[in-house]
Amino acid sequence: MGRRLRFVPEGSLVEVTTRTVQGRCLMPPTRVISDLIRGALARAARLYPVEVHAFCFLSNHYHLLLTVANAERLASFMNHLNSNIAREIGRVVAWRERFWGRRYQAILVSHEEAAQVERLAYLLRQGCKENLVRSPLDWPGASSTGALLRGHSIRGAWIDRTRRSGRPEKGTSADRSSAEMPFESLELAPLPCWRHLSAEQRRTLCSHLVRAIEEETAHRARNSGIRPLGPRKLRRQDPHTRVNQTRRGPAPLVHAATHIARRAFRDLYRAFVAAFRRASDRLRARAAEQLGLLCHFPRGSFPPRIRLASGPAAA
Repeated sequence: MGRRLRFVPEGSLVEVTTRTVQGRCLMPPTRVISDLIRGALARAARLYPVEVHAFCFLSNHYHLLLTVANAERLASFMNHLNSNIAREIGRVVAWRERFWGRRYQAILVSHEEAAQVERLAYLLRQGCKENLVRSPLDWPGASSTGALLRGHSIRGAWIDRTRRSGRPEKGTSADRSSAEMPFESLELAPLPCWRHLSAEQRRTLCSHLVRAIEEETAHRARNSGIRPLGPRKLRRQDPHTRVNQTRRGPAPLVHAATHIARRAFRDLYRAFVAAFRRASDRLRARAAEQLGLLCHFPRGSFPPRIRLASGPAAA
């Protein structure tokens, strides 16, 4: 994480972003690819339980809004998700090289309602802010927008490569009809700040966000005179194309609505770093001297794993 320590307090809300290698459009929003992505996401969330609040997969990157138990659970979840997306989508788009540009990026979101709703709106805005579609509902790829507005579960195809490897079928391909595949399903969890609301109230709030994004997109199109690309052209993208990259600054340490919350998190992070370094020093001493020192890493950390060399057998 840019040489930052991986700090995810227990039960944290995080926004996760992953980009394809060189910004290539390796995830064009076709029906087959979207179905496979939803299946991989649902399976990863079932095997490595996390709460999925929202997601949007564009052609060259994706965003997730998750509540995770700790940093290690997040790492296991992301390893399963990214490896399976790379494997299955790589088969479809005939990409045999490295799929992801680098390790995923996870940014904490504060407990403030304004910060959490702002990040949800940011995910809903994907596709519209790039002038690709007129409405979040028009995005043809894998997205949680429809489920957030209508309350239905997420369903996607899952290909069990382990089971199929023992009895390969002639004439089958990775992009065969999804009707022939088993499905994985996922129920979206409400934002932590909206847990006290009813399902109908949450859907109403999401519809307000979508309507505001549609008005914002229409206003921008009128001023610029540029029409959105549209779902049909998006589906016909060459997956090996490298899009023009926009300048990206350093990621923030936390998404917060106020300076008070941001400052409180920085203080918490400094204390975490100090505790982690103390534990790391003790672990190095234990590895070097084979002493039975106790290494108490702070909660929310992802402790390093060090193999201790075995000494000579006792006589």
